[in-house]
This record gives sequence, structure tokens and C-alpha cells, in this order.
Amino acid sequence: MTTVMSPKGHIALPAAIREELHLSPGDDFEIEIEDAETITLRRISKPANHGLIDLLLACPAEFELPDRDKDDTRPLGL
Repeated sequence: MTTVMSPKGHIALPAAIREELHLSPGDDFEIEIEDAETITLRRISKPANHGLIDLLLACPAEFELPDRDKDDTRPLGL
């Protein structure tokens, strides 16, 4: 798979790659120069709720979520 760098230096990741890796806007990446011809791009943030479903399904007992108190406060105006 190939991609092209824009005049502003942006490189678009193909949709198939984004979908396979569950990438979304705002994900953080680390970039390293390996040698004159190789650049490594590594995601450093995990997808939202990564592993949460597996963790919940592994719960050995049934559980209930407690009711939350309603918060009627308004944010401070700055």
C-alpha cells in the first residue's frame, strides 16, 4: 500500500489501515528515523476503552452499576 506526502508535509493513512488498527482522529504517534530510507510510525495511545469489554465479560459475579447523583452545577464563566 502506498500514500503521498502533501505540499504541507501531511501523509494520509489509507482507510483500510485506519479501519484495521481502529485509528481515529486525535490518536498520538511516535515517529523515529531508522535510517536514510526508513521512518517508523508507532501509535502511543490506545483506542478508547481498549480491552474494556473483555474485562467486563471476565467478571466472575454479576454486578450492578449504582445510580449516579445528578450534577446541576454550571461551569464557571471565564
